[in-house]
Amino acid sequence: MDKSRYDDRSSPWRKCTGARRSLVRRWANVPMRLVLVTVAAASAFVTQFVMHTSGLPPDINLQNLIRPRPVAIAGVASVIDGDTIEIHGQRIRFNGIDAPESAQQCDDANGLQYQCGVKSAAALDAFLAASRPTQCMFVSWDRYGRYVGNCSRADGVSVAVWMVENGQALDWPKYSQGAYAMVQEKAKAARVGIWAGTFEAPWDWRAEHRADNEPPSAVAPPARCVAQCLQHQGQHQRSR
Repeated sequence: MDKSRYDDRSSPWRKCTGARRSLVRRWANVPMRLVLVTVAAASAFVTQFVMHTSGLPPDINLQNLIRPRPVAIAGVASVIDGDTIEIHGQRIRFNGIDAPESAQQCDDANGLQYQCGVKSAAALDAFLAASRPTQCMFVSWDRYGRYVGNCSRADGVSVAVWMVENGQALDWPKYSQGAYAMVQEKAKAARVGIWAGTFEAPWDWRAEHRADNEPPSAVAPPARCVAQCLQHQGQHQRSR
């Protein structure tokens, strides 16, 4: 039997097998984390494309696919505005509610303008100071890279519920699925906080006053805002 004929036929097979083994070895040297990140990024891109072309809101956030899920955080909170705080250097956005922006003005019951964003932040600061520390449970990362969480005081009172209940923030159905709608109806009926007068929803106000690449609360209030807010608050208390 002519063995050389079989040796010649097996040569291409050996070359093909060797190439496949070389490819497998190269892939084995690629870090698994890099592979997972690449797959996640590709999946997010496809999802965003499908949602965009189908007309659905593009709320899928790549950061929620690749960033680690942090643990709960607790500590003394610094108030940024009516729906954002900072604990241990971590900026935290309250889940499902939206408060007036720092530079936003509303009209009170008498039709006079006041800095409702500053007043909302002041109300939040006083509320949190009454029972420390503040505790937040992580929900997701928003598209600006901020920690979005459900927060409560040390006594267990929900921050979001209190803010909506007292008319210092609104239920944000886009993200809350109406979780605070009933509480908001009570605030509206009682005409507390911003419901005492007229106002523009914070998400509508932002659409008119800030650039697309700026996160909520990026519009800085004028220097006179705090003084005007405190002055208006004092007048309101004297009139009651």
